[in-house]
Amino acid sequence: MKEKPNVRLKGQLRLYMQWPAVMIVVLIAMTVWIYRTDRRAGTIMLIFVLVYMVVVGILYFYNKSLILKDLVEFAAQYGIVQNTLLKELAVPYAILLDDGRLLWMNDQFEKIIGGRFKKGAHLSKYVPELNRSIFPKDEAQTVTMEVYYEDREYRAELRRVSVEGFSDTEQLLQLPEEKEYFIAVYLQDVTELNVYIKENEEQRLVAGLIYIDNYDEVINTVEEVRQSLLLALIERKINQYVARLDGIVKKMEPDKYFIVVKKHYFKQMEEDRFSLLEDVKSVNIGNGIPATLSIGWGLSKDTYAQSYNYARAAIDLALARGGDQAVIKDCHGITYYGGKREQTAKNTRVKARVKAEALREFMMVKDNIFVMGHKMTDVDSFGASIGIYRAAAALQKKAHIVINDISVSVRPLYEEFMKNSKYPDDLFVTSAEAKEMVDGNSMVVVVDTNRPKMTECEELLGRTKTIVVLDHHRQSSDNIDNALLSYIEPYASSACEMVSEVLQYIVDDIKIPVIEANCLYAGIMIDTNNFMNRAGVRTFEAAAFLRRCGTDISYVRKLLRDNMDSYRAKAEIISRAEVYRKEFAIAKGEHLNVESPTIVGAQAANELLDIEGIKASFVLTVYNGRVYVSARSIDEVNVQIIMEKLGGGGHMNASGAQFDYTDLDRGVREVKRTLDMMIEKGDI
Repeated sequence: MKEKPNVRLKGQLRLYMQWPAVMIVVLIAMTVWIYRTDRRAGTIMLIFVLVYMVVVGILYFYNKSLILKDLVEFAAQYGIVQNTLLKELAVPYAILLDDGRLLWMNDQFEKIIGGRFKKGAHLSKYVPELNRSIFPKDEAQTVTMEVYYEDREYRAELRRVSVEGFSDTEQLLQLPEEKEYFIAVYLQDVTELNVYIKENEEQRLVAGLIYIDNYDEVINTVEEVRQSLLLALIERKINQYVARLDGIVKKMEPDKYFIVVKKHYFKQMEEDRFSLLEDVKSVNIGNGIPATLSIGWGLSKDTYAQSYNYARAAIDLALARGGDQAVIKDCHGITYYGGKREQTAKNTRVKARVKAEALREFMMVKDNIFVMGHKMTDVDSFGASIGIYRAAAALQKKAHIVINDISVSVRPLYEEFMKNSKYPDDLFVTSAEAKEMVDGNSMVVVVDTNRPKMTECEELLGRTKTIVVLDHHRQSSDNIDNALLSYIEPYASSACEMVSEVLQYIVDDIKIPVIEANCLYAGIMIDTNNFMNRAGVRTFEAAAFLRRCGTDISYVRKLLRDNMDSYRAKAEIISRAEVYRKEFAIAKGEHLNVESPTIVGAQAANELLDIEGIKASFVLTVYNGRVYVSARSIDEVNVQIIMEKLGGGGHMNASGAQFDYTDLDRGVREVKRTLDMMIEKGDI
């Protein structure tokens, strides 16, 4: 005879069923108390309690089976209702095994897939993004991502559901002990929502600023009676361009405009690469030079005030980079457009005087002055550093020049100072020595670079609050942003030219020793390629000033001559050059066997520009486990924007970049790919 299972109630239901037994105990206690008070009353009470006990017992034992039966039926009906609700739930829902196979799905999920579900199929077969590589690793993790399926966009949410002990109770499905879990997938159709979000985003306003960056120069080239006509034509171009895109223009000053457009139309401006930059140049009523614009755009998802602040930062960067370009600043970074034209040098030196006075004030309140240029110091960086040293000495301040590696081009000048007893032993210090010497009463002057990572000792910038930057390269997005004084003039031929001008305003009748004047003059000669590149009026004025200080031109020329090995290496590079797209010369410097292949590469790049039809030259050399690219041009191509695409930078006619590998062929392919891309987009 089979034994009946011992079915028992538990939990709150069991406690509810036991309440009559508890009441019996209470009634018995009450009966005893009454019996001691009055026996007759106690006897009557006892009879009633016994009757109550019999009735409760009969009801409990007789109804228990009926209650259990009703509970079982309720549970079954509840489970059926629950499964039905889940199956017919309006939310697409599915359960996967650990390998991504579909185990179960509700009607809505099956409707999305289109009824093509096959038993045991993997979900990734239908939605490739939902594969096992993105499944949550534990129960606390929730994976959320957006996926596309048949022209609809869904937000998918994946959770890990533990079913520990599932294999012990389930007879139809056996799961490995370490994989007793399912992956629950929930989909939400967000196609319409994203469309509305996109439409709302495209309706947002974008703030911009337009400056005529050579306003004074253009106005001065026409007669006074025609100046108003010239400005009216320029303003008409700006108004027509913005009105065509349903925007608003507000003139703030004669050469400054504030504009507002919708983001949707702003994207159209990007697509035509801000054609206004070229349209304005076509305005000509006899003006000697074309007008150029600088445009700054700000895009912020937070507030319109932040967008305006971004626009101000963008226009400042556009002006610092020389103008004739559009700069976009948003939360993702900075984007540049244009910048193909070399800006006109200003003949006035008012700005140089103002910067010199500010530099003097900073130097007067500091005891230790550290001067540093860029890594792999060249003649321009070295000469500019010596010039700042002379400014400090004229103010009777102690100055140190931070320099780590002495290159071949700098060594003759460096040795001249080392042999001269008039200069202190700590004139030149290494980065390690500078970090030990710097204190709260120190200042740092950076010359010939405005990028922190390019300086000789980047850590030095974080150890002092007084930082001054003097540079002639265009600013990039990673410039030194905590400088108290920043003097950046992209039109200047060299940092030595800028320092030579500053020296004339530091103190009256400053005396520059011949050895120092030679360094400054040499820096100008190298960066202008013997006054053939970017040599303006102020370049020759700076050279004349240095000549008056006693510069020995013949000595400088002899000092900068190449040795025979370097000359042969340069000739070998030029002989291997290839002409790409009939206008770009690209050459590799392999196995040169010289101490400074990058200098030889730069010289070879200059020489290649003397070939007829060559608009730009690129020479790649290997040094210290990296590939260095030297890029040069005359006036038709802006090599600076090309090198920026490769992670470098520099000047419009002389720039460079570095690659973190030594494969020259790979570097050449990267240069060619960048040229192809920029030509296709119209950047060059």
